[in-house]
Amino acid sequence: MLLAYRWVLATLPFLVFVVASSGDRSSNFQNCVSACYGDYCHPQTTLSLGLRLTRWTCTDDCKYQCMHMLTDIAIRESSKIHQYYGKWPFWRLFGMQEPASVAFSLWNMYYHIQGWRQLRSKIPSDHPMRSYYLTCAIVSVNAWLWSAVFHTRDLPNTEKLDYFSAALVILYSLYHTRTPVHVLWSSICTVAYLAHVTYLSILPRFDYSYNMAFNLTVGFTHNLLWLLYSFPPSYASEVAVFVALTTAATALELFDFPPWSRIIDAHALWHLSTAPVTKFWYDFLIKDSLDDGWREPKR
Repeated sequence: MLLAYRWVLATLPFLVFVVASSGDRSSNFQNCVSACYGDYCHPQTTLSLGLRLTRWTCTDDCKYQCMHMLTDIAIRESSKIHQYYGKWPFWRLFGMQEPASVAFSLWNMYYHIQGWRQLRSKIPSDHPMRSYYLTCAIVSVNAWLWSAVFHTRDLPNTEKLDYFSAALVILYSLYHTRTPVHVLWSSICTVAYLAHVTYLSILPRFDYSYNMAFNLTVGFTHNLLWLLYSFPPSYASEVAVFVALTTAATALELFDFPPWSRIIDAHALWHLSTAPVTKFWYDFLIKDSLDDGWREPKR
């Protein structure tokens, strides 16, 4: 679907995060974590149930406490707020690292579930794109689920599941833009996705540059095909409007800033802004599917 484009630029900030994160490299932070670990991390140390369920360790908790202690000092002294391990300092909630992004990811997932229900009930059973739309909605639900999990706890496995699910949305969206050579096109998309996941899985370190290049290439190709489609029926020009809305929403990623009250940052706002666009997109798909232009004329 067109909304797959949202996942493309979402990978951009992580390139900066991985290359440089000044907070966790500072001597103050490292000394604080070392002292905290020595004082509190003993075999008898027990974390709260919420932290244990979300797989926090005592060392993780020390990093969290030191991060906020140094952020408190930076705010009092009106100095620069740093990122730590590629993320801004957020207040956690029940073990969730970024509770706002978790909530907004679930909101997006809710709209995709609602969209799937509407597609299932309103699109004619003999519509050639019905199964593609329904499957894409399920793939999108899966992606937003793993987005919520990833923002709950940023771990190597949750990161890969989030990125791989996003890549599946983008590639499947490109797949169902349709082509006369169905078997060949299906094979190309399947092999491309499996090769993409395999390559990123066997590397000793996640290749963020390649992941972004892959998503950008597939996403822009997908959007171009939808824009070309938007010319025939008058209402299909809404596709161009949705491209603009989605691009504007994704542009929030480019205006990164420290989180307001350590709760909401640009990435969370991006998740917030894409949810309403999702609803409009499903409304368009239903309107387009109810148009009789797809039916073959009776002879």
